Amino acid sequence: MPALRHLIRELSGRDLISTLDWSDEEIEVTLKLAKEFKEIAHYYGTEAIPKVLAGKVFFMLFFAPSTRTRAAFEAGMFFLGGHAAYIDATTTRLAYGKEEKAGEAIKDVAAMYDVYGHGLGIRVLDKAIDYRYGVGNAYIREMVNVANIPVINMADDMFHPTQGLADIFTFRERFQNPQGKKYVIMWAYSPEIRGWCSVQEDMVLFPRFGVDVVVARPPGFDLDPKLVEKAKQLAREHGATLEVTDNLQEALRGAHAVFPRNWASPTLVQLGYSKFKDEELKIYEKYKHWKVTRELMDLMDKHAVLMHVLPIFRGYEADDEVIDDPKHSVIYEQAENGLWTKMAVLALTMYGVK
Repeated sequence: MPALRHLIRELSGRDLISTLDWSDEEIEVTLKLAKEFKEIAHYYGTEAIPKVLAGKVFFMLFFAPSTRTRAAFEAGMFFLGGHAAYIDATTTRLAYGKEEKAGEAIKDVAAMYDVYGHGLGIRVLDKAIDYRYGVGNAYIREMVNVANIPVINMADDMFHPTQGLADIFTFRERFQNPQGKKYVIMWAYSPEIRGWCSVQEDMVLFPRFGVDVVVARPPGFDLDPKLVEKAKQLAREHGATLEVTDNLQEALRGAHAVFPRNWASPTLVQLGYSKFKDEELKIYEKYKHWKVTRELMDLMDKHAVLMHVLPIFRGYEADDEVIDDPKHSVIYEQAENGLWTKMAVLALTMYGVK
């Protein structure tokens, strides 16, 4: 118990840019708190959740659109007794993301949020940064360097930590002992180009729970090589494996879960969406068969599940009959669990902030 209290104190005021920033024990505490919040809400109702963030404000700075992330953070702050303030970056005087060169410096903005609130979430990725890899993450880390209040990454071009926590939470709900289970992160066809954040977050997080991870992608769609090596290292340390392959059927054979999601090529994230979009979409046309079908699900474990961070592009990344299969699809449970994991992160990082 003293060790648990120490961990909780250690997380107060902490930033969360990637789950790599937190220890195994800190992540476990977060998942346990998320589970408690879920159980309280399901048994007693959300009104019974302790109002541990009463009087506290969480600013949410969005450079990119959101369906679930914004809603979950807003609801979570309300259930915890606090307030979430949504800020569309295009309505501010921030220089970032604007055509004009003049604008407010990051340190001036950070100083303002330090005074006005108790936590800051930032979402900056995809078209907001022309899909250029590392730009959004660098912006968030620059804010971290000058802000005193905790900064939470609500998705950038490299990571999506609160989504990753929801994903492993869901996987553990379905498979009580994750050690030795097989999780396939699968490139899937889409006419819409998507970034790397969620797939990379899962790639570095799942091996820490002893899950064997397979990244299945067509040739030319490798992820960040440094993070692939980091994931392999974490897998070795936790008795798991990390494999990268272009053999989709073998990747799915016997797997316990599949996460089919489109992601951009390294060429596009280096050159930018505006310069390489048309060429990229032509390449995609060669891999239209890269989607989850009933036949591919039949190759997997009999208890296998379809997972997805949403939005899932129906008919492209997976067929409707798989997405809507009540036995094998857990996408809505996964979306709900995003609420509880975000609440846990908010409570742990902001509780002790004055």
